[in-house]
Amino acid sequence: VRLAILRRVVQGPEEGTPAGEIQSHLGIPASTLSHHLAALAEAELITADRQGTFLRYRAQFPVLQQLSGYLWEDCCKGGKGCC
Repeated sequence: VRLAILRRVVQGPEEGTPAGEIQSHLGIPASTLSHHLAALAEAELITADRQGTFLRYRAQFPVLQQLSGYLWEDCCKGGKGCC
């Protein structure tokens, strides 16, 4: 679920993806979505910006790039030859 949420936010508009849009796209309860959004924000993969009564979520691309780089760099250290 978190990966689907993150994917939706990454593909969303530059000004951020409204929480309601994420919820309707994924079809999950608001409380469940809130829990996952909080975990992604705590990991600094996304940020939340309040615009009036709406919360818009934006991807933190520098953090995502660091995570991706780490995963690619570390993937072959287990000897599985994934790259």
